[in-house]
Parts: sequence; C-alpha cells; structure tokens
Amino acid sequence: MKRYERLEQIRRMDPEKEASEIYRLSTAYEFPWDFARALELALYRTYAVPGIGRLLAETAELTDRTQKRYDDTALLLDAVVEHGFDGEEGRAAILRINQMHHSYDISDEDMRYVLCTFVVMPKRWIEAYGWRRMSRHEIIASTVHYRTLGRYMGIKNIPESYEDFEDCLDAYEEAHFGWDEGARRVSDATLDLMASWYPRALAPLLRASTLALLDASLLRAFRYEPPGPATRTLVRRAVRARGRLVRLMPPRRAPHFARQNWEIKGYRDGYRVADLGTRPVPGVRGCPVSSAARVE
Repeated sequence: MKRYERLEQIRRMDPEKEASEIYRLSTAYEFPWDFARALELALYRTYAVPGIGRLLAETAELTDRTQKRYDDTALLLDAVVEHGFDGEEGRAAILRINQMHHSYDISDEDMRYVLCTFVVMPKRWIEAYGWRRMSRHEIIASTVHYRTLGRYMGIKNIPESYEDFEDCLDAYEEAHFGWDEGARRVSDATLDLMASWYPRALAPLLRASTLALLDASLLRAFRYEPPGPATRTLVRRAVRARGRLVRLMPPRRAPHFARQNWEIKGYRDGYRVADLGTRPVPGVRGCPVSSAARVE
C-alpha cells in the first residue's frame, strides 16, 4: 500500500453514510497517535470550565484514581469506534457512558461542550502536528460520528456541521473558562499522571513540555506560569518533526486502537466493557438527561 492510498479510499466513501467507518480508518490507521494526544487534550480542556473541573474534583475520580479514569475513558470511547454503534461492545460502552453521566447533575450545555472538544481538538491538533491534514471527508465523518454519539447520550441542540461545533466550542470557552481550586487539582493530577508514564527524572521536563503545548486561555484558567518562548518553540517544533518523520514511513497495515496504547496501565489481564467506569455516588443528584434517550 502506498502512503496516500488509504486517503484515496476514504475520499471514495460517503462521509455521511459511512461516517463511522471513515472515522475508524482515520483513528486506527492514519492518525492513531495524534488522535490519542488530541483526545487527551480535549478532555483536559474541559477541566478549565469551573463547573466541570469542580465536579471532577469532588468525585475524586481524577485526583485519587487518575490512571483508572484515564484508562476507562479511553477504552469506552474507543469501543464505540472499534465495534460501532450497533455492535455489542459499542452498545455496552454507550450504556456505561450514559450510566456514569446520569449519576451527576451535569447541564446539557456542559455535555454539549465536551462533545464539541471531541470534534474540534483532533482537527486542530492534526493541522498543527499531523503527518498530513485531515481531508474534508474525514472532518465530516468525525462530525457525524460524534453527532450520533451525542444523540445516543440524549444531548440536546447538537451542532450540525464541523464549523458549528467549532463556533460552539470557542464561544463556550470564552464565556466559561476560569479559575477554580478544585479544577487546578484535577489538572495537576493529570499532568502528574502523564509524567508518571516515563522515568521519574524526566518529570520536570515532561511537565514543562506539556505546558508548552497548551494555549494561553488554558494557562490563564489554571494559573500556570507560561513557558518561555524558546521552550514553546522547541517543543512544538519537535512534535511537528515527529509528524514529518511519520510521513516518510510506510502506511500502517494493521489497526491500532486505544486498548493497545501503552499508556493504558490498569487492565493487564483484560477487561469487560460493562465493568469500566465509575458507579453512582450516593447523595449526588442525577443528571437531567434521561437514561432512556436514544437516537432520534
């Protein structure tokens, strides 16, 4: 297979009717590393919304059980990608996602924003650091995939086009990003987790490198000291260089899913999708989204 042969295959497909298959080809073959990093950043951005970051701090899921929460989130989202919305594992993953979110009082506006991050951040990351840009077919397919997931989750007023998702995300962040002590604890725990995947001596360097990849709005919200211009330039050039190197490599012949990522640490002996995630917390009000929500 030639380097751009799979892209040509994607361009021959219908981005609306075959959206999930195109998205699977993009995430598992064309950009597995980039999508993993972009979705990490997507979820991390949500902590800068005080209401979201504060709730995550109160549940302690991302401060006391950071690795498990990371593993479960990646595995649940990717089960839908690998097995589809109609597959047994995909349906089990959506059920668990809904059960978790229905256990908390999460506004529909916040849920919609989180969905926007899944659509927008991968495109922005790949435009900046990928070995090629996403094609229009891939952008449409990603949008349709997450629009479908959002309907399964019962989210209302889901944006239609990629541009609508992007406008929604930017407007929401401008209005809601801000400081919260609990959110900062969640952010610190997440940065510590990412550093823990590497030798301990590299932790300060890795933290500085991660901060160098964050935009100014995130740094302000968490009150981090911005990295110097030289650090930002060096780190971003290094990640771009990685993309250029990948462009010269042969295309991937076998799919790579999130369950194969070495950052997934908690399930060395395997797992059941139905057992992933958090369980209801006594005394916490339920989410207003109905558990009976289905695709319209």
